Amino acid sequence: MSAPTDVAFDLVDHHGTPVDAGAWPGDWLLVQFGFTSCRVVCPRALTKLTAALDGLDDAVAARVRPLYVSVDPERDTPEVMRTFLAASYPRFTGLTGTPEQVEAAKRAFRVFARRRPDPADPDGYAVPHTAITYLVDPAGQLARYWPDTVEAPTITADLTEELRA
Repeated sequence: MSAPTDVAFDLVDHHGTPVDAGAWPGDWLLVQFGFTSCRVVCPRALTKLTAALDGLDDAVAARVRPLYVSVDPERDTPEVMRTFLAASYPRFTGLTGTPEQVEAAKRAFRVFARRRPDPADPDGYAVPHTAITYLVDPAGQLARYWPDTVEAPTITADLTEELRA
């Protein structure tokens, strides 16, 4: 899979406000795709990213907008995203939308996600997806990405290096 170079999206934040990639002028976007019903991978990724952000000095941290984009728009309404993030990941802005909007965002980032049956889930399905964190510069260009295996201190160091360059 080649990485995207110019990313765009048109979604709704966890307050119900329409947003796009230009909604935070001058900010670097730290983008993670996932879903609120995920039991292991997504909470682990959000916890790791929170730790990475905690490791940044205030000047760098102020320039990073962490975003959590749902791959499960049927369940992840703005209200569900807001409640989920407020409980454990308050730094993140949740993004969701119609299935078509979410599909377009996934295409822009080249994210794979597909709903599959999961009898262990209360709703009977899970949404396996690409587990990569993306850093988008203020011009909307992909600056860097990290696979799920990269640890928080490395992401902190990389963010510091990228934003001070």
